[in-house]
Amino acid sequence: MWWMMNETGGNYCSKKSDDLCSNVCDQESSQVLGMSRIRCILRGLDVKTYIFMFAVIPMCVFGFYIHGQKISYFLRPLWEKAPKPFNVIPHYYNENITMENLCRLHGWGVREYPRRVYDAVLFSNELEILTLRWRELYPYITEFVVLESNSTFTRLPKPLVFNSNREQFKFVEPRLTYGTIGGRFKKGENPFVEEAYQRVALDHLLKIAGITDDDLLIMSDVDEIPSAHTINLLRWCDEVPSILHLQLKNYLYSFEFRVDDKSWRASIHRYQTGKTRYAHYRQSDDILADAGWHCSFCFRRISDFIFKMKAYSHYDRVRFSHYLNPERIQKVICKGTDLFDMLPEEYTFRDIIGKMGSIPHSYSAVHLPAFLLENSEKYKFLLPGNCKRER
Repeated sequence: MWWMMNETGGNYCSKKSDDLCSNVCDQESSQVLGMSRIRCILRGLDVKTYIFMFAVIPMCVFGFYIHGQKISYFLRPLWEKAPKPFNVIPHYYNENITMENLCRLHGWGVREYPRRVYDAVLFSNELEILTLRWRELYPYITEFVVLESNSTFTRLPKPLVFNSNREQFKFVEPRLTYGTIGGRFKKGENPFVEEAYQRVALDHLLKIAGITDDDLLIMSDVDEIPSAHTINLLRWCDEVPSILHLQLKNYLYSFEFRVDDKSWRASIHRYQTGKTRYAHYRQSDDILADAGWHCSFCFRRISDFIFKMKAYSHYDRVRFSHYLNPERIQKVICKGTDLFDMLPEEYTFRDIIGKMGSIPHSYSAVHLPAFLLENSEKYKFLLPGNCKRER
């Protein structure tokens, strides 16, 4: 044997040990032996190993702390499969085509009279976008339903912004059902729980507004705006799906930065008592193509950007305080990059890499909401070439 245990069965020493560790072999104290082994190990390391241990490894840990979310999103195709594709229904429209022919093109019949339509939203602070939405939909909506809370989804107290600015919406007042709900302010609760709580309250408000079976109900966030002709088509056509998602053009910050055509959460329902529940997730496999616009973070003021970043359910994306710096936010808006410094939320490496970096500028203002173009001076911050924001 080339090694032997001492008589107590404790320390052992190789007969071939060199003088680097020769002092270790005769130690009796386990504490001294442990320290000696550490010194022995450290003396045996070269400069490259020291650099790796005390420079490279800490840098990797720090880099993962800073960019861990990016790494996770980039590797998303490895740990999450793409959802089932929608059944996309082609959308036909021209202002010179009769409603009977438009319904027939979609494979639907035409009704003798249009359905009633209810537009219901949870409101936070999106005054300009709500104005554009209601002006676009006004001719075809039976009742506008809006619920406002004194709490954000992240439990921050907020003023009743709509109530304070209700005068701006006099044009819908005869058809408006407005309600408020107190926040619960439960510390440590997931923001999505508060969001779900408010959506349940919106169900009750719809009943107060008088919705009945077979009425159409638009379920979407304020910034998910169906086009007027889409709603008119669906209220006149018979045999439309009972739940139909709306594929919207996806914009960020303004109509200058078009991301894609993949916004799908907006939906329209043929109301059924006891069955229809106001929600903001996938509820059907059917989706109508090119049905409107989704303009996310489309605010006039930098302060509104900061408020939403802290208030909405994905507040966890604000990982560092400098994300809320007004100068940084302004630069991000004009560059068309991501407020949260995130990679695209896609399911294939091709799509992720294809969308990395800034969103290409678009200089087209064709087929945008009519009220926006009719009031372009007031809403120029939403049009191409106007990225500067008020504070």
